Formats: sequence, C-alpha cells, structure tokens
Amino acid sequence: MRRSGPGTATSTAVILTNARGQYLLHLRDAHKPICDPGTWSLIGGAPEGAETLDEAIARELREEAGLVLPGLTPFTTVRAEGPQVTEGHIHVYTGRWDGDADRLPVGEGIMFRWFDVATMAQLTMCPWAYEAILTHHRQASVAAPAPAAVPQQRSGAVRNVIGAHLYLERDGRTLLGLRHPEVAYAAEHWHALAGHVEYESVRSALVREAAEEAGLLLRPEDLRLVHTVHVLDRAAAEPRVQLFFRATAWSGEPEVREPDRCIRWEWWPLDGLPEPMVPYTRTAIDGIRAGRAYSELGWP
Repeated sequence: MRRSGPGTATSTAVILTNARGQYLLHLRDAHKPICDPGTWSLIGGAPEGAETLDEAIARELREEAGLVLPGLTPFTTVRAEGPQVTEGHIHVYTGRWDGDADRLPVGEGIMFRWFDVATMAQLTMCPWAYEAILTHHRQASVAAPAPAAVPQQRSGAVRNVIGAHLYLERDGRTLLGLRHPEVAYAAEHWHALAGHVEYESVRSALVREAAEEAGLLLRPEDLRLVHTVHVLDRAAAEPRVQLFFRATAWSGEPEVREPDRCIRWEWWPLDGLPEPMVPYTRTAIDGIRAGRAYSELGWP
C-alpha cells in the first residue's frame, strides 16, 4: 500500500467500526473480472459523472449495503495495484455503525461480516484494505484511553436482541451445525439452527431460518417454547434473549443451504455433545433435559 494525497484519488472506500472494535468487511465476488476477486475488502467505488469523492462514497454505501451514514471522516489515500485494478488511488474514509451485518442488503458481492483485526490475519484480505485497517487500528489503539472498570449493574432501558433457535430431538440425538471458520461469531463451533428475529413473530422467524439454512419445513403450530437463555456477553453491545423451540413435527432432512455460515449438520447424542460448542446452546440443551424453562449466562 502506498499513501498519496486526496487530490490524486480516483476512487473511494470506507472503514466502518462498531462498539466492539470490529471492522465491517465485504466479501467480493470470486469469479468476475474485478480487482481483488474473492477477497474480504471495504465498501467503496469510483465516482460517477461529476460526483465528488464525498458524494461517491455516500452513494456506494447506499447501493452496496443500504446504509446512509452522515459524518464520514477522511482518513487516508492509498494506492491499489495488481490485475484488473482500475481505481489506482483510493481515498479512504472512516465511520461508525453498530448494526447487524447479517441484515444488510447485499447490492454487490457475496456478504458482509464484522471481524476483529486478529481474525483478519486468517482471512483472504484485499491487500490495500488490510493495510489501511491495520493503520487505523494502530492509531485507534494509541489514541484510546485506558478502559474504565465495567460496572456490575446498569440502570435504564436497553435493547435486547432476540434470537430464535430450533431444538430437534430424534432417537436420543439432537441436531447441531458446525459454523464456518470465517463467520464473525462462534467460528468452528457447534451451534443450534438459529437466527435473529426480524420484523416477524419468533416462530415465523424460526420457520424461515429452518428453510433457509437447512431445507427443513416447519409449521408455527408445531413449535413449542422449551427454554430461554438471557445472555450477557461482555464483549457484545447488547444483551440477548435466546429462545429455544422444540419442533414436534417437521419435513425434510437437514442439508447445507448456507455454506458460508454452516458447513455441516449432524445429529449428536444428548450424552455426547461435541466440542467446541456455543456455551449458551449447551446451557439450553442441559436445561431442556432437566426440565428447566429458563437460564441466565454472563450476568453478575
């Protein structure tokens, strides 16, 4: 990566961070004649017509991810080199966004995910984007004040994220999926079929997720709430309410429908659950087997 002045820039990109210190990355198409195909990179692109750089990055955010973020700050200008590179000098901005990457509409490329810098060392990264992020991370680390002690209790209303989870049991075994090595949360851990609840009922969310992730057909009336785990992850921005539903009936056999998230489904004996496993999922299964309706994890 070579740095240059903003006046020489012919394209844009933006480094977005969240409250957890993670960076939003965009997985580029692997089999198209584009620069840096198949790599994790930053949202961005070249100006169109008479657009300024500021106007171009705002448009690219809308088109690629459906985001409108005021207050983007110029950070640096870098030079990209290599096959299919047409942008040359790229003016990089910084901004803040604390949303769920899984819910972003994907206007271009494959997907969006949050990653910390340590995990990026294991990814196939766009070289100039990776160097820009490392520079930003070093500067942010130097500028950051010493962390304050985390209070044991907080007051006031806060948003709790709701997760819908499927508990299937067959012949003394339960269905779990092995998460992809490059997912932002619980990489290479076994986990229940699950997803965030969008603008829908929880059971409707689970019916949708089961079809999308594993090709399983469920009916809302066949889902019964069997366990709730209220989770406080100190590294997360929000507490989470994880709802586990047992399906009394379903159609189909589990198959990998979203290989970027789950690479294998397997039926595990209840007395021999795998490792590593998402902790709150193990807590929920233990609670279901014991007949408990509710558990807490991570709270003081």
